[in-house]
Amino acid sequence: MTGSGPLEGYRVIELGQLLAGPFCGCMLGYFGAEVIKIEPPAGGDPIRRWREMRGDTSLWWRSLARNKKSVSLDLKSEQGRQLARRLIEQADVVVENFRPGVVEGWGLGPEDFRASNAGLVYARISGYGQDGPYAGKPGFASVCEGMSGFRYVNGHPGEAPVRPNLSIGDTISGIHAALGIALALLEKKRSGAGQVVDVSLVESMFNLMEAVVPEFDANGVVREPSGSTVTGIVPTNTYRCADGRYIVIGGNGDSIFQRLMVAVGRSDLAEDPRLATNPGRVEHEAEIDAVLAAWCLDQPAAVLLERLDAARVPAGPIYSVADMLVDPHFNARGLFETVEIDGQPLRIPAILPRLARTPGTTRWPGGELGAANREIFEQLLGLGETEIEALRADGVIS
Repeated sequence: MTGSGPLEGYRVIELGQLLAGPFCGCMLGYFGAEVIKIEPPAGGDPIRRWREMRGDTSLWWRSLARNKKSVSLDLKSEQGRQLARRLIEQADVVVENFRPGVVEGWGLGPEDFRASNAGLVYARISGYGQDGPYAGKPGFASVCEGMSGFRYVNGHPGEAPVRPNLSIGDTISGIHAALGIALALLEKKRSGAGQVVDVSLVESMFNLMEAVVPEFDANGVVREPSGSTVTGIVPTNTYRCADGRYIVIGGNGDSIFQRLMVAVGRSDLAEDPRLATNPGRVEHEAEIDAVLAAWCLDQPAAVLLERLDAARVPAGPIYSVADMLVDPHFNARGLFETVEIDGQPLRIPAILPRLARTPGTTRWPGGELGAANREIFEQLLGLGETEIEALRADGVIS
């Protein structure tokens, strides 16, 4: 691996808090961008105190804020806004995830920099987008996942929809924003002009919804929740094994299904013309699932997976994080990076995708609030010691 990160030389100002904007900033920083994260002096980003802690800082923060230069600025004060304005005028990218209109009220919206920084790429992440009748509504990931249609198809028929135990809407939106920024920076090389990247949590999750729209529009079909299966694709399901573990089997290709049934000891089903193609298997899904469920319940997961691997049938275990950390493939692929916090090692996840020539990396873990104040205010903005002390005394910085 050679070369620097593909975004080296780009400066990003991160104004957002919590997850969607910061995850976007995390991705950009991982691939080489200089990310200056602006946090409120009183407490900083709330994720510093969320979930599991080591000392007085969350473990999540060490991962999410990696490679970022934290500066503390009170954007509710005119002095803080002036300093933020000067930073943005020297930046290539802004990432913000406030409710639409908030940054305009601070004089820090994209139109405020059209003359002073015409090449600025300004990424905006919100619940419902920057316009439309819902634009002004507060939008958390949980709510937006529901409206996107994503939650509707999750769960079991007749029961309340379920959610993954993750803020998936925020993370998916952050990925969309990072993609939009990369596209805008590519276009800027041609035109020299920046542009606004408008990312909505609802729309980011809507982007995952496959063919639900044309299926309803053409045939009036509403895709319903389907438990651990996927509607219209058979067999693909999760099965309990004799040792209490679960495995996933994806035997829905025509030739794969035949190999699966031979491995199960049901050559009769492998040769059954009713089941030769997916439409026929969908029609007889209950029969196929009953055979696979009984076969799995009779043997431990490791034995089943060995037999399925030998038959070249896609199958795998349901992993917890404890399983991931000891898995040889996860480790061989470099999915964990080790950082040091107060002299103690801490493993955090790598950020994907992998680039062969200009890979991303964690240069340092998420640090303390305002740790980069002196570097940014002195070196980038040219403030002197007296000015910095005055800002601290006034509560503009921490």
